[in-house]
Amino acid sequence: MFADNPITRRPSTQIHVGSVAIGGDAPIAVQSMTNTRTTDVTATLAQIQAIADAGADLVRVSVPTMEAAEAFKLIKQQATIPLVADIHFDYRIALKVAEYGADCLRINPGNIGREDRIRAVVDCARDHNIPIRIGVNGGSLEADIQEKYTEPTPEALVESAMRHVDILDRLNFDQFKVSVKASDVFLAVGAYRLLAKQIKQPLHLGITEAGGARAGAVKSAIGLGMLLAEGIGDTLRISLAADPVEEVKVAFDILKSLRIRQRGINFIACPSCSRQEFDVIKTMNELEQRLEDIVEPLTVSVIGCVVNGPGEALISDLGVAGANRKSGFYLNGQRQKLRLDNNNIAEQLEQQVRQYLVAREQLIGIKQLD
Repeated sequence: MFADNPITRRPSTQIHVGSVAIGGDAPIAVQSMTNTRTTDVTATLAQIQAIADAGADLVRVSVPTMEAAEAFKLIKQQATIPLVADIHFDYRIALKVAEYGADCLRINPGNIGREDRIRAVVDCARDHNIPIRIGVNGGSLEADIQEKYTEPTPEALVESAMRHVDILDRLNFDQFKVSVKASDVFLAVGAYRLLAKQIKQPLHLGITEAGGARAGAVKSAIGLGMLLAEGIGDTLRISLAADPVEEVKVAFDILKSLRIRQRGINFIACPSCSRQEFDVIKTMNELEQRLEDIVEPLTVSVIGCVVNGPGEALISDLGVAGANRKSGFYLNGQRQKLRLDNNNIAEQLEQQVRQYLVAREQLIGIKQLD
């Protein structure tokens, strides 16, 4: 069971990164970035596939050299997901990866240099029907903006972003999205709020350099959660010093929490206490491992006692409420005669989840035939 989303999205124009629509009424897209050396084609392709398998819609790949651009060509030929080429300073690399089929260029026009070089990149993007992502970072603002504001502020980030936007506007190119990332939550949130009022293009969200897996996930959930709840944001990346697959998992957890987008199981589980009739923490660890392959939207409640168990089960697709030796089992909010043995509750619940999904798929098929 998944309640309706009460959030009203900020209106934005829609662009396409390969086959993925960004902005407008399209689902908020999830992306991550490879951290392998791009010149290691085998390792980079393996990581791209792992990111895609985790549910990401897009993958960004850094292309710092011409050698990396040649590797990108081979990677693009085999990748199963749209690729964003991340380029800084050297306009020739941008031209090359566009030729090799990049689905989007992450490049700041103002960092390319002379007007003729900027125009060459924009014309190339236009010719190949490739959008551009303007990516402003609080840690790398232009020298004159740093001098003007003395420190990163929301206004400083937006001024930097609008410089690049103005260049694209002057060149009559509107197929772009913008990010104004910072490692400070309030700085990033303030910048996105300001920018959302100034442009109509899609916004790519992120708290950059957020930290390790735990701290980074918390900072990202707070910052991006604030923005998403206000309807701001069309695509996002969780920046963690961790496996990129974890970035995708955290992104979907944030979107699920806000009822924006669901992939896989939304677990409702108690933190456990002395009332628990089975080991809730152990059961949850097992269930997350056993059911990691499930991508269909589903809500499962795992509560260790009867205080909150029945109530949570009422709003879940499947639920367990702990009881002595055998726990109550709920299906679509209804108590069933079946009771689950507390000694192997994870195994039994996994079986019920998989049976439920098969039955639901069959029911959908029957309705489609009707």
